[in-house]
Amino acid sequence: MCTVFAYEGDMLSESEIRSYLKRTVMRGPDQMRSITLSNGYHIAFQRLSIMGLDERGMQPFERNGNYALTNGEIYGFRKIKRNLEKEGYTFSSDSDCEIILPLYEKYGCAMFDMLDAEYATIIYDESTKSLIAARDPIGIRPLFYGYDEKGRIAFASEARLLSGLCEKIIPFPPGCYYKEGKFIRYRDIAEVREYHKEGIDEITEGIREHLIKGVEKRLDSDAPIGFLLSGGLDSSLVCSIASRLMKRRIRTFAIGMEKDAIDLKYAKEVAEYLGAEHTEVYMTKEEVLSYLEEVIRILATYDITTIRASMGMYLLCKAIHEKSDVRVLLTGEVSDELFGYKYTDYAPTAEAFQEESQKRVRELFYYDVLRADRCIADNSIEARVPFGDLEFVKYVMAIPPEMKMNKYNMGKYLLRKAFSEGDYLPENILWREKAAFSDAVGHSMVNDLKEYAEKLYKDKPWKEMCLEYPPEGRPFTPESLLYRTIFEKYYPGQSQMIPTFWMPNKEWQGCDVDDPSARVLANYGNSGI
Repeated sequence: MCTVFAYEGDMLSESEIRSYLKRTVMRGPDQMRSITLSNGYHIAFQRLSIMGLDERGMQPFERNGNYALTNGEIYGFRKIKRNLEKEGYTFSSDSDCEIILPLYEKYGCAMFDMLDAEYATIIYDESTKSLIAARDPIGIRPLFYGYDEKGRIAFASEARLLSGLCEKIIPFPPGCYYKEGKFIRYRDIAEVREYHKEGIDEITEGIREHLIKGVEKRLDSDAPIGFLLSGGLDSSLVCSIASRLMKRRIRTFAIGMEKDAIDLKYAKEVAEYLGAEHTEVYMTKEEVLSYLEEVIRILATYDITTIRASMGMYLLCKAIHEKSDVRVLLTGEVSDELFGYKYTDYAPTAEAFQEESQKRVRELFYYDVLRADRCIADNSIEARVPFGDLEFVKYVMAIPPEMKMNKYNMGKYLLRKAFSEGDYLPENILWREKAAFSDAVGHSMVNDLKEYAEKLYKDKPWKEMCLEYPPEGRPFTPESLLYRTIFEKYYPGQSQMIPTFWMPNKEWQGCDVDDPSARVLANYGNSGI
């Protein structure tokens, strides 16, 4: 995944910066480099080698006194590189990220909107003696910023790198760049200026073509690739498409509780259908509870949904790191925000559905993509998200919302129909309603977490304890109080990093619930069986 860090101030020595970087060594375990520039600015990089595996791919890249640090993947970089070489630019490595400085020299900050990439980048501009930073339009790659006590800015891949240096740590807004003290939005990925006018057959063909392209881009790696497979629609489609494109046996991984894993049987069925090399990992109640605090520490969140869903994902990625050579994982995140959740069945109008989808896409960096990044990166693996492909997201967001609403008695109908021909998946998988991941690893896992918290606060005034926190993001159950307490232990006074709990839209009839799990909704039905 890699770590980027930059600081305009002088409150940290070179040795102190290296000490700070130990907090995120798992993000970039292969190499570390820290540079103090002549004006006292600090830049540092921790590398997980994915593209251009030899020493020449190590960052920061330097050119004409400018430096660039980039955590991410730039798709189609070889074509860009060839065009730049024709204009006289030279390159020393096979790294995709080496093109950042030449592009910046040629286009300035206009380059950010040109990138087809998942990235967070920091550039030191020698001509202005200043830092420039930018983040991809969805926020798949993490970036935070804050100011020291003298008002000087610092940037880092994770909040824990800024803890102790910055009084207030703030997520860098996706689709924006920072220059000369200002944040400028270069793209709002959720904005729709015009809806598609085609019929359902043309729309589903567009969905299929765009998703296949999104998967294909993400198979370009110099390091071994694997796939997270829950057995649900989204991850199963990614695996199926990849299996066809790679024309060889893919490696899939799934996890579940020992006694009631819902999705393991479906994941195994998909893996057998695709002829994949499949690995199952089982987790226990004791493991979940023992790793809870560690997971919250790496997540830097108190959100209930994010933490629940991270338990299985973190333990699965831990096993992948320890037992395989896989260093890139493709995942199924972002599909729900585009095509709908169980609760969006209750959307009162097409306009309300679209507004909710836009809100969720714009907030992805607080929740699902944060979870995927931390769980995967903390185990020295890179996450790639085909459903987050920029062209795919742009296309799906422009589908008329009345077509995406669940009027077919089947969630994500358009996505399912898009792959209904061609034998991509078994029929029972393609048309199965899926449980949320935190439930699908086993209903007992969520129950165990809730019971643990209730027992912990059994003889304590937990409701009064909840009132000690501000209204926005205030705990409201023993479970949420436990998570918030652990969060404050590692990130005291930094609750602004997460705006509030991920919950269904309480303004909609049927959605005013006290738990984020889809299990509490009346329309849950046979999901997760």
